[in-house]
Amino acid sequence: MEKSPDLKKYLPYLPDDDVLSQCMHCGMCLATCPTYELTKMERSSPRGRIKLIKNLAEGNLPITETFIEEMNFCLDCQACETACPAGVKYGSMVEGAREAISRENLDRFLPRTIKRIGLNSVVANPSVLNTTAALIKFYQKSGIQEIMHNSGFLRFISPKLADADKLAPKMSDKPARKTIPEVTKPAGQAKYKVLFPLGCIMDFAFADINIDTLKVLLKHDCEVISPYNQVCCGSLHAHNGEKKKGFELAAKTLDLFREFEFDYVISNSAGCGAFMKEYGHVFEGDPVFGEIAKEFSAKVKDITEFLSITGLNTEGMYLDKTVTYHDACHLAHTQKVVNEPRNIIAQIPGLKIVPLNEASWCCGSAGIYNVARYDDAEKFLERKMKNIKDSGAEYVLAANPGCLGQINHGIEKWDLNVKAIHTVTLLRMAYEGK
Repeated sequence: MEKSPDLKKYLPYLPDDDVLSQCMHCGMCLATCPTYELTKMERSSPRGRIKLIKNLAEGNLPITETFIEEMNFCLDCQACETACPAGVKYGSMVEGAREAISRENLDRFLPRTIKRIGLNSVVANPSVLNTTAALIKFYQKSGIQEIMHNSGFLRFISPKLADADKLAPKMSDKPARKTIPEVTKPAGQAKYKVLFPLGCIMDFAFADINIDTLKVLLKHDCEVISPYNQVCCGSLHAHNGEKKKGFELAAKTLDLFREFEFDYVISNSAGCGAFMKEYGHVFEGDPVFGEIAKEFSAKVKDITEFLSITGLNTEGMYLDKTVTYHDACHLAHTQKVVNEPRNIIAQIPGLKIVPLNEASWCCGSAGIYNVARYDDAEKFLERKMKNIKDSGAEYVLAANPGCLGQINHGIEKWDLNVKAIHTVTLLRMAYEGK
């Protein structure tokens, strides 16, 4: 069938027909899809959305309200990719569809505002992000935030704004980039030279996790390079329909980091690690960054992947705590890093590990999802928090800042006696015997 001339403009944003035709419609993905489980509607399943995207690519379907709703209702958790026997790359499809929606300015007001202002104007600009983080920190620590919520004034202005404000992570006193040198050497002979990107929101809101990561790397004889003037890696943009900006940031990242020599690139953020591993594909054939990106991506390792390569240094470690482990979607399903974190924490003396039912089920954070679609995200979070409560653990581990923020929000909302921490924070605690 000849494609509609009016719809050809969407084709550059969508995967080619070879990718779109991989789905066998076997239904193996259905049981793993949170949105299908919630609605039992075919259009809210991976194979249903693939059919919508394929019809758009073939010129049989314009971008309708239903199409927009389904592409944004999807968590892009990619659990369907893990379950798929045909190896369908569903994530690239839904992200391409979001790109088409965004390029045509068809997004609804809230997600469009988050992308245009939050991602493109703030997160992508280090100086603006620095100023914004300082203002948010003042708002949070001055007592204004508490007054706005306790008085009900914020909810009176906008219920959605009040909900989004609850999800805002607590800003760190100082980003790690202001407290650590560009190059940190271990006490003894360095066995590895590693590049450690500090991230954007990660460093302003979770600086303690970056410091913990540095401490763990030093315990493993690493010379750690954390270049100044870092920018966002582009992950949030590329996964949410802003690929042009995401690719620009990726190019800036590669341009800065190619000045350094290193054996590995260490990531402590599942979403960032997933996108940096895609750089080789993003810049494939590019005359400037093609080979650089390919080599860079091959060196990207999640911190637990890296420790699995080096072997965990357990000297002096001890921790008498009970923990459970939550799989961050972009670590388990996109990067396929599932066993490494579990094997690492299993080596900590004194630690008791209890299973988490539906450990790989999305918590509802999903990048900007829990802000743009707060009510839907809360439904997925409620299921996750019930499983965490039932585990009886003192600590729940997660490898992504979004997951940590979402789960901590759930802990506060349902008043649970548990703490959500990053895996490297647990390792640092074990080294300190706390």
